Amino acid sequence: MTASVAAAMITAPGSGQGKSLITAALARLHRNAGRRVRVFKFGPDFLDPMVLERASGHPVYQLHPWMTGEAECRWRLAEAAREADLILLEGAMGLFDGEPSSAELAVLAGIPAIPVIDAFGMAQTFGAVALGLARYRKDLEIRQLIANRVAGQIHADMLAESLGEGLELLGAVPQDAALSIPDRHLGILQAEEIDQLDAQLDAAAEVLQKAGLERLPARVTLSAEAPADVPKHLAGRRIAIARDRAFAFIYPANVDLLQAMGAELEFFSPQKDEAVPEHADALWLPGGYPELHAGTLSQARRFQDSLRQHHAGDRPILAECGGMMACMETLHDQGGMAHAMAGLLPGACHMSERLTGLGIQSLETRRGTLRGHTFHHSRLDSPARPVARTRRQRFDSAGEGVFLDRGLTASYFHSYFPSCPEATATLFQSGGQSLLPAGS
Repeated sequence: MTASVAAAMITAPGSGQGKSLITAALARLHRNAGRRVRVFKFGPDFLDPMVLERASGHPVYQLHPWMTGEAECRWRLAEAAREADLILLEGAMGLFDGEPSSAELAVLAGIPAIPVIDAFGMAQTFGAVALGLARYRKDLEIRQLIANRVAGQIHADMLAESLGEGLELLGAVPQDAALSIPDRHLGILQAEEIDQLDAQLDAAAEVLQKAGLERLPARVTLSAEAPADVPKHLAGRRIAIARDRAFAFIYPANVDLLQAMGAELEFFSPQKDEAVPEHADALWLPGGYPELHAGTLSQARRFQDSLRQHHAGDRPILAECGGMMACMETLHDQGGMAHAMAGLLPGACHMSERLTGLGIQSLETRRGTLRGHTFHHSRLDSPARPVARTRRQRFDSAGEGVFLDRGLTASYFHSYFPSCPEATATLFQSGGQSLLPAGS
């Protein structure tokens, strides 16, 4: 498939420059103008895509040359280009940070990058930063830049004049409360936790329009081969998925794959004390913020009893990060208060003020390699021994432990299911006992 579309990667020299809200505001600006907008997020991220989805009105998929694969990156972009008027990619961290970096995806896709630079307290140095970004890689196109937190027109003129030949200031964005979202230990707040988010996005879009950012980026031609259909390994299999504010870290592509393999999905809310559906053949407890709702979860008797019953029946359970925390005997929240959890695994989970796990990782299985990532502010204190460990992509060293008990497979590792459909199917058919036998 081949299609032409206006597209750009919104990036920055580093984190904290404002690219997430600029991307969301751009998406809402063009959506409000009647354009069909698709947004993608570089790398593993659950929180930014929630806001970007609200801004654009479409699900936001992750793209990462290593985690999701180069072929999938090309295919998702080309598929979106068939119907979209505009494609935006939000980068991660700094443009050249990581292996692979956001720049790698922009080059792979043939999409220009538009850096957002926080210009607060900066004048002509803005031009030096812009020039460095533009010249760092010859195969990456950077022609336009966005200045953020600009003090006024005189400041904007100084920034524009500082740019070298071939570089243009696309817009000068002033400081505005509409372009700020509160955050916590894992990132910005979840979209549904933000009061009046749609009104804020509309206000942010107006700020960008006044700053001259209503122009579409250059058109590019995107092409890719459609992937082969996946086998119906999960045909007729009923999978229950926890989904609420406590368990919200779910890749859209993971859900798509389960459905493509024939699974019947049913979502339920542990936070509302909804029981695991009795007819479920398998259960997925994704990550999220169980620590913020530990008191509620500890009193969720119907949920906890049904979870223990599902586990006692040796039916598969995949518990990822926050899902695993809910399977421990005890969860100690950020204030140190202990809350009783389901007790499928012995020991406790303790929240930490510091990041205790971060990075792209993979898990070798009998059915192939599952890729994904880890990102958490907690640690386990448990006598249970992991039967396997993930591998860190950056350093090729041992990563997160994987625990097995009956049908339960638990880890801090967040799997990207499409990276290995065969392994994913096995997890929900028979659990990790057959995929990762003890001693593997």
